[in-house]
Amino acid sequence: MYVAGIDVGSTATKVVLLADGRLKAAAIENTGADIAKTTSLCLEKALRDARIEARNLASVVATGYGREKVSEANKTVCEISCLARGSRELAPRARTIIDIGGRDFRVIRLDESGAVVNSVVNDRCAAGTGRFLELMAQKTGIELSDFGRVWCQAREPVKLSSSCTVFIASEVEELMARGVPRPAIIRGICDAVAEKIACASKDLGVEPPVVLVGGVSQNHGIRKALEKCFSSRIVVPPMAQFAGAYGAALAAMEALGMLEVSCARNG
Repeated sequence: MYVAGIDVGSTATKVVLLADGRLKAAAIENTGADIAKTTSLCLEKALRDARIEARNLASVVATGYGREKVSEANKTVCEISCLARGSRELAPRARTIIDIGGRDFRVIRLDESGAVVNSVVNDRCAAGTGRFLELMAQKTGIELSDFGRVWCQAREPVKLSSSCTVFIASEVEELMARGVPRPAIIRGICDAVAEKIACASKDLGVEPPVVLVGGVSQNHGIRKALEKCFSSRIVVPPMAQFAGAYGAALAAMEALGMLEVSCARNG
């Protein structure tokens, strides 16, 4: 039996297809302005890769900020629940989840069974988000995929004095004009993001294993900065970008009675 999970993020839309609980296909598209169109294209791509037709889907669950605009969904579920469930499936021992998306980040604490204990969401400040990092990549001329390599080249990071995106951008421009080495600036940017996340989550009681998911999980500079900040190894599981969609697909299985309720407190 086939089910689909759709995670409509501000930057990317992800789809995961499961067949009797096993991964069948996954697809990702830039969300863009037309959420309904993007969702349909992404779902069609996953269905095509899985070589199945839409009529064979027994259940479709949507999550993410644009979940209400997914006409194909039978049900919608909040991001926290889906991220917790999907991350726990991808990294079974996870106790703390850090999800960095395009316009926000969230930190989620789980108990031993995988149920959500507490969470914090930052959606009012762009600093510490994927879009902020894209802006920093433009300002420094360093590709996001190279942040990890460049981070390692810095002897010492530049300490950025502001926590505001606009002021950090101006500060980075000034540092570049002064000839400050770009590796030091990149490390300073990554460290600033990690410190902001650590500050936001200080009351959660962060406990390892700490798992990083979302699009920014592919940025090794951020991972290294988080490891330094939390004094803990950061786990980036396979398909980390698809954690929310994976959780939505598991929720679709649960809706059909195919999965026991293991996260009743997830909301």
